Amino acid sequence: MGLALIVGLSVTQPSWGQASGEVPGAPQRGPIALVGGTIHPISGPVIERGTLLFEDGKIVAVGSRVRIPEGCREVDITGRHVYPGLFESHSHLGLTEWSAVRATVDSAESGSVNPNVEAHVAVNPDSDLIPVTRANGVLLAVSAPRGGLVPGRGSVLQLDGWTNSDLALKPVAGLFVNWPRVTPAITLEGAADPRFRGRGGAGGGGSLEPLEELFDDARAYAAAIDAGDPEQGVDLRLAAMRPVLDREIPMIVSADGLAEIQSAVTFAAEQKVRLVIFGGYDAPLAAELLKQHEVPVIVSAVHRVPRRRHDAYDASYTLPQRLQEAGIEFCISGSDRSETWNARNLGYHAGTAVAYGLSPEDAVRSITLAPARIYGVDDRVGSLEVGKDATLIITDGNPLETETNVEWAFVQGRSVQLTSRHTRLYDKYLEKYRQLDMP
Repeated sequence: MGLALIVGLSVTQPSWGQASGEVPGAPQRGPIALVGGTIHPISGPVIERGTLLFEDGKIVAVGSRVRIPEGCREVDITGRHVYPGLFESHSHLGLTEWSAVRATVDSAESGSVNPNVEAHVAVNPDSDLIPVTRANGVLLAVSAPRGGLVPGRGSVLQLDGWTNSDLALKPVAGLFVNWPRVTPAITLEGAADPRFRGRGGAGGGGSLEPLEELFDDARAYAAAIDAGDPEQGVDLRLAAMRPVLDREIPMIVSADGLAEIQSAVTFAAEQKVRLVIFGGYDAPLAAELLKQHEVPVIVSAVHRVPRRRHDAYDASYTLPQRLQEAGIEFCISGSDRSETWNARNLGYHAGTAVAYGLSPEDAVRSITLAPARIYGVDDRVGSLEVGKDATLIITDGNPLETETNVEWAFVQGRSVQLTSRHTRLYDKYLEKYRQLDMP
């Protein structure tokens, strides 16, 4: 049972002329065993000529010697590779379609402080960008709101489903904060105050006062609710802060500069909340501070230009390798804050990091298991282990290389379509040349 059968087992794919687009995968019916391929569990060593068995959307066995149950659909994938679905750790998928068309942009709420906003509520499951991203092996993505000081809470999505509820693997995954530009406060002795505070006005960027006020009010509100204060009304903004205060979800701060990173770490330590840095261009300069407070970094993009004229041309390319050397937990995103339409290129960002010093194993881990751990969903996705979701891809090579094709994909055991607007346009214009009898 070879690759031809793999195509046959997949959901029938629509032709270019159909307007309905891609149809979500049907629930898994009966066990499936992928036999003879190279399995990359990520959490353990590579398994040559291995077998991966999954049933009811969950992995039930993986290894070189797996007993295949009676009635199981056995698929020979000799010469192919099995990886966990790639995980984009920051995007606006489902919230932005055409950035130039206001009616298709729903990524920002009015106002500057909106901790109660939840991204998955506004996600459009019929977005054309979802199948385009999925076709290149990215089966998981964080969709995050943007705009203002506190845009809201991001959601971990699995990129297949009929509704936004189907897509939401973890509806509330982290509180996103756009850290204001700060300057160090100078003490009487002339040294920089390590606590760094934002300065309002023309000279020093934004102020941290609104954020400090939000946390103070949220703690007071939580205390009043716990005490059963009958006069305490409902405040959705403050109630939404409770998972952050209880350390159930992290505060994900967008910060690149050293001063902003130090300021965010200091603030999080004072507030006793979990912190993740998104961006992290200067994170290696704050390595000891980040390690001391166990703060991971989401590298916002590898394909970006240096921030300063005197920086090395490859500063962004070597950032993952420098974080690895410094012992800082990290993962790689391909978003660079604003991009969503190129989330499909996630694997190539990690591939560039390999070309500039990061090991191939760590690069694949940085776009699979590492983001799953940072967002607290590693018990379900990120690696190929017994008990985890059967969310995986089958490829003809390394997903970090542009020549590699994703040939089959599963989300929770559902065989998902790998067609997209791009493939339909390809088929459409291929037909044009057939009609003109052109080679």
